[in-house]
Amino acid sequence: MSHLISILDAEGKLEAVFEMAADFKADLKEGRFQERLRHRTLAMIFEKSSTRTRVSFEVAMTQLGGHAIYLGAGEMQLKRGETIGDTARVLSRYVDGIMIRAYRHGDVVELGRHATVPVINGLTDLEHPCQVISDLFTIREKKGGFDGKLAYVGDGNNVCNSLLLGCAMVGMDISVGRPEGYGPDGGILEKAQEIAEKTGAAIAITEDPREAVKGADIIYTDVWVSMGQEAEKEERMRAFKPYQVNAELVSAADEPLIMHCLPAKRGYEITDEILDGPGSIVLDQAENRLHVQKAILAMLMGE
Repeated sequence: MSHLISILDAEGKLEAVFEMAADFKADLKEGRFQERLRHRTLAMIFEKSSTRTRVSFEVAMTQLGGHAIYLGAGEMQLKRGETIGDTARVLSRYVDGIMIRAYRHGDVVELGRHATVPVINGLTDLEHPCQVISDLFTIREKKGGFDGKLAYVGDGNNVCNSLLLGCAMVGMDISVGRPEGYGPDGGILEKAQEIAEKTGAAIAITEDPREAVKGADIIYTDVWVSMGQEAEKEERMRAFKPYQVNAELVSAADEPLIMHCLPAKRGYEITDEILDGPGSIVLDQAENRLHVQKAILAMLMGE
């Protein structure tokens, strides 16, 4: 694994990531630190604002003995027209890895093409691999494995795309409930189905949210309006209203665990009752970003 631009880049490596993340998590609870990235530096480029991604990566680098540099895209020469290729080549002379949170997936692919150090996708319009690898680690931690079904309800966005690929890779069944016209990327879905044929995972796409969550062990949702989609807000609110994860919808499953990648728009895609309820593992998801990203950084940037 030279880069992590798509979750597919981690194919065949997920179990190693999970094991290493579990070790890092156990060590942290005992006050131990593995300084595997001592004197190493991660450049973090942000086109989009962030809470969990920025803090978890920066803390991860510190706990690994390294250093992280925050680079707001609007403060870099990228804003003045420097090419992505030139930025990648120059940063590669300074740092040991680059994490980027970007609007366009193609820009991250181009960055990886020209960089001579590992590039990590911290979020694009197409995928959110670090989030979903952390989610899978959380499921493995809570359920002991990947037997069962995950139901994703809402927008077929970057998180949904990476969940389809990730669940297929680990052999976990996944159903997606979304309105017409808001489904996952067609190419991603096709690739996930191809992988699922080998691993035995079942993939279902439906417009009926109750059908999607029927028999689900886990219900997962995300915001209806992502950054950059503000102009579509009213239209999206109307389309997604029947897909709110609330007590009525959750009752169609059998005491499922509840997941959300955060930030949550409380009262929209999910109610307070469910987000803060006994089945919610949302804060565990958020915490595990730190442990899993330490594993990813160590694997990509370590000796």
